Amino acid sequence: MTLIIRTLTLAVLLGISFAASAVTLEGTGIATIHGGDLDAARAAAREAAIRDVALQRDVRVSSEETVLNGRITDSQLTVSSRAQISHVEVVDERRVGNALRVTVRAQVSDREGSCQAGDASSLRKRVAVTGFTLQQPEQARLGGLDDAGQMLPQWLQSGLQAQGNLQVLKASGTQLYPDVMNAPTSQQFNNRLTNVIDVSRELGAQFVVAGVIRDIGVEDPSAWNTSVLHSIGRGLGASNTERRFIADMMIFDGFSGSPVYQKRFQTRGRWDAGRGQSSGFASAGFLETPYGQAVADLVTQMRNDIQGALACQPFMTRITRVEGTKVTLASGATAGLRPGDTLALYRSYSHFDSPDATPELLEADIEVTLDNVFPEYANGVIPQYGALENIQRGDIAIIW
Repeated sequence: MTLIIRTLTLAVLLGISFAASAVTLEGTGIATIHGGDLDAARAAAREAAIRDVALQRDVRVSSEETVLNGRITDSQLTVSSRAQISHVEVVDERRVGNALRVTVRAQVSDREGSCQAGDASSLRKRVAVTGFTLQQPEQARLGGLDDAGQMLPQWLQSGLQAQGNLQVLKASGTQLYPDVMNAPTSQQFNNRLTNVIDVSRELGAQFVVAGVIRDIGVEDPSAWNTSVLHSIGRGLGASNTERRFIADMMIFDGFSGSPVYQKRFQTRGRWDAGRGQSSGFASAGFLETPYGQAVADLVTQMRNDIQGALACQPFMTRITRVEGTKVTLASGATAGLRPGDTLALYRSYSHFDSPDATPELLEADIEVTLDNVFPEYANGVIPQYGALENIQRGDIAIIW
């Protein structure tokens, strides 16, 4: 007997071809009203209408067939869209018998190269930016850049705060890597990968940003001799005054300690600050040099990469208390949560034979619906008593 699985993917453009820019389209969805629950039917019809809008933009049809002894025994057809929907507006709602018909108008653009962030994209995830360790501190003496390990994360923090879509926690005084040569793979005495989980729990962070400044040295140290000849050479541009900047940046999931992003950033530029003209990393004198301007551009890239790496991550927060059917979460209105939001609950557990291993998450098949939201925490209810579902403090609530 022969078993063959054939997969065929087609791109089908319905109607006319659209340009890459956003267009405004209308879609209609219909849902049945069960038990007089009009709100549930309205939500279902709205979702169907949004799907209708998405499928008008760019449709992917995937067909999979299973062939056994020359006969098709199973056939599956999947229809999907890569469209991104925004600015959804309900323009019409009608009840027809036991059905609700909803028409929406929305802006539609291509999702090419981006992720499907879902509802989590509108929430502000908590990110702790910790200190960067200098691998070669002696390189920082020229120009008084000894504070680079603290100022670089503060620079990132201010940029992320200005963008406003993350909750940024300042932790530049905390360094994760005592052994910078092997970072980010250094282990603590208990074999746990760094102390990311402890730091995130202490700060209440979902993600932890850390890093190592590998190189901040000049190309030709002899060009900075104090002799008159070298001073004249620097003034005439005859000496090599280029300076390097190389840094490794890592982003960790604070609940598991697992890395979600890692990249090396590097640049160089002319260091022409005279003695006493630079009073530290990211200072006014530092930024006036071509080297400082090159580093500033690189920091902007690092900040944008943090935003991009976290944009597609789900929103996660810890459960701090369970009393009967009432659940309290460690995030609230400042994170963007609102009454009526629902979050899926996951149990966090470790195995007895490896208590120091990365905690595992197990879906509890239960959701909490928020009814009271405060700035830094929120209360919600679950259908059954938490003890019956084994939901307890330290478990995780997630919005995808």
